[in-house]
Amino acid sequence: MINTPRLTRRSALALAAASAAVLAEARAGAAPVSGPLTALPGHKLAGMIAARRVSAVEVMTAYLDRIDRLNPKVNAIIALQDRAGLLKQAEAADMAVRAGAALGPLHGLPHAVKELSAVAGLPFTMGSPIFRNQIAAADGLMVERLRKAGVIFIGKTNSPEFGLGSHTFNPVWGVTRNPWDLTRSAGGSTGGGAAALALDLLPLADGSDYGGSLRNPAGWNNVFGLRPSLGRVPGDGPDDWQVSMGVAGPMARSAADLALLLSVQAGYDTRKPMMLEGRGEGFRAVGAEAMKGKRIGWSGDLGGAVPYEPGVLETCRKALARFEDMGAVVEEAVPDFPVEQAWQAFVKLRNWQQGGNLLALYRDPAKRALLKEAAVWEVEGGLSLSAYDINALSAVRSGWSRAVHKLFQRYDYWVMPTAQLFPFPADWTYPKEIAGQTMRTYHEWMKAVCLVTMTGCPAVAVPAGFGAAGLPMGLQIIAPVHADAACLAAAAAWEAVSGDILARKPPLA
Repeated sequence: MINTPRLTRRSALALAAASAAVLAEARAGAAPVSGPLTALPGHKLAGMIAARRVSAVEVMTAYLDRIDRLNPKVNAIIALQDRAGLLKQAEAADMAVRAGAALGPLHGLPHAVKELSAVAGLPFTMGSPIFRNQIAAADGLMVERLRKAGVIFIGKTNSPEFGLGSHTFNPVWGVTRNPWDLTRSAGGSTGGGAAALALDLLPLADGSDYGGSLRNPAGWNNVFGLRPSLGRVPGDGPDDWQVSMGVAGPMARSAADLALLLSVQAGYDTRKPMMLEGRGEGFRAVGAEAMKGKRIGWSGDLGGAVPYEPGVLETCRKALARFEDMGAVVEEAVPDFPVEQAWQAFVKLRNWQQGGNLLALYRDPAKRALLKEAAVWEVEGGLSLSAYDINALSAVRSGWSRAVHKLFQRYDYWVMPTAQLFPFPADWTYPKEIAGQTMRTYHEWMKAVCLVTMTGCPAVAVPAGFGAAGLPMGLQIIAPVHADAACLAAAAAWEAVSGDILARKPPLA
């Protein structure tokens, strides 16, 4: 199993070689750029800007033109900034290149930040009418890193209110629609970022994941998303010591772009004492892993404990044959722990963590009246718990994660779908039943993905293929705790044999 990279002399040399290769490719490519700039991978675009093969102004213009044409149909990018101001920033980025200034790895790339993160000077509503007119005074921790890496912030990407629910809609910005079928959900809570990537409206997208928010929308939009290990990327939560199950991470159209964005997002920050040590740059050197001899545990419906819409499991199990063709061994494998007990622990721990973040709003009657039903439910669920309850629930979580750790003693990777059904109608709040089984909560339809959250393991979503109606589904490939590099390596290996899936584009594109 691949270890998480540290910036040792060897990894630093590999990183330097990888960066030099990108620049050399950009400089040596005397051939003119063919096709639209927006279709190029983010890492190649950044290399071309740095090598002066293309200007940041040209890149910005291409993206803004495409956004003007396609974004109104999906509502993925919100709070789009003034074109003249953005082009002026792009001109400044080109001047820095010509002056020989030190450039960040994302220099000159247009970027829109998920609406749950603060970008100085941009709207910061979190999708809530309570904060409809709020403008961020300062950057969040991850946004600081994106700015230092050289991006140009063009706006935000849409999210559900406070990120609650895996379907992107809110009363401030509206609903984000799926590019593959405009009547369907784009997923969530990073639905705006995923839809934007599917339509080439952004080169890269950041996001966050508590109950599948980087994995479900990636699967539903035929792109890649990575939920990193806890502590890999700094968060902006109010508590530096009680670690939330929510994490920030990257989403992209390729494994290399996923690694590039993670390399910027990841790394220790002295303001967050519970973060993992080390820097993020080494992730850029991660390449495809040889899958021959790798053992993969496929959990499917977790032994009948999780319902799936017909066609989901079949699509994903068929996709896994690609790994078998590469020499991997795929076997049925389910953690030895009561699934329902783990699920109930997740529900209540989320009540405590998410409800705690919203408690002050709930206690103000005027603001409570503006909260979505799911937010009120989370707070009231948390209020019913005692400190001793939290301690007991954490013990259940530990039992579940130990069972998964035991599974990893036999398998290199653990795999399940990224959602329990294909994209549902965009006018639904959430699916009320799956395969005849009633959903007891607004997020139970993401049960299998939430149970991975409970383990603390990193998980990468990769495109798995399409159902009978032509709607996308993804695989979540899970690695042991802290083995984020293994997820990236598996994603790169998957990409190498899945060109037919990745080549399919939404009808809207």
